[in-house]
Amino acid sequence: MGNRFMRMTKKDPKEISGSKSKRMGSRSQRKLLVEEEMLQRQVLSMALHQSQRFEGSMSRRLNGGNTASRRRTLSDPFSNGKQLPEFLDSLKCKKIVLIHGEGFGAWCWYKTIALLEEAGLHPTALDLKGSGINTTDSNHVTTLAEFSEPLIDYLQNLEGDEKVMLVGHGVGGACISYAMEQYPEKVAKAIFLCATMVSDGQRPFDVLAEELGPAEHFMKESKFLIHGNGKDKPPTGFMFERQLMRGLYFHQSPAKDVALAMVSMRPIPLGPVMEKIALSAEKYGTCRRFYIQTLDDRALSPDAQEKLVRENPPEGVFKIKGSDHSPFFSKPQSLHKILVEIAQTS
Repeated sequence: MGNRFMRMTKKDPKEISGSKSKRMGSRSQRKLLVEEEMLQRQVLSMALHQSQRFEGSMSRRLNGGNTASRRRTLSDPFSNGKQLPEFLDSLKCKKIVLIHGEGFGAWCWYKTIALLEEAGLHPTALDLKGSGINTTDSNHVTTLAEFSEPLIDYLQNLEGDEKVMLVGHGVGGACISYAMEQYPEKVAKAIFLCATMVSDGQRPFDVLAEELGPAEHFMKESKFLIHGNGKDKPPTGFMFERQLMRGLYFHQSPAKDVALAMVSMRPIPLGPVMEKIALSAEKYGTCRRFYIQTLDDRALSPDAQEKLVRENPPEGVFKIKGSDHSPFFSKPQSLHKILVEIAQTS
């Protein structure tokens, strides 16, 4: 490699006088290479240090009129002062099932999965039907039951009285609500992440109407509709154009994660988001619910999220500052800390 480098950078012989000058030039070049390598290591070290810093602050509000707001740091992850591995040893429920939102797939949780595994929890990310690498054509997914099928199958296969925590993002909130109604005894806690936490008889689209407009108008006029069965048939799905998608979902996310999303997003089945959900106090109502708000969200505005919390109050509400609709990309550390805190809430 040294000789090859010398040939590539070799100067005109007229500019060099004698072998001594050549040796001096060679030493100078090696010195420059060493200095450049040292500089690259320093830059890499700084980048790693920056990536490990806590990415913002969060606050928690509990029901009952009491409001608590506090900052978390990496050196103080728990209010009880216990070290993470020691505390997690005593957790009864360590399994966390991650359910993506509209157009996303299991791929969007890669940072969250890594952080939770490092913390000693057992995360599983599922592709909903017609999403991610699920092979079903999204145009053929017409009901919320079909859309949620991978999650229902997972819960059915749990052994005995085993329970899991569910995390639903975006429209995935409707899927975990459906699962809570079907198998409340399998759900230890349900976490809605900037999600459609619908009430009984409500459609997921009703939550999105603030950004997309009334459902009837959207079904007739939207340029994002997909007619999978032909133009003369009702629309089967929708998908935003790339630039709009960037602005709605990813305006605070790193470029590499946006690039991943741009090649991975799939059309959103229309049937499931237009379906009214039946939720009962006897089943859905017995599950513990938590909500995580994203305060710089353009897909589901903070006001819309606040309205959901007000109309259907959960046990606890958390907030992530500076997060877009994809906190698993834009604020992964903040999201991770909230998930771990909810996991340890007794």
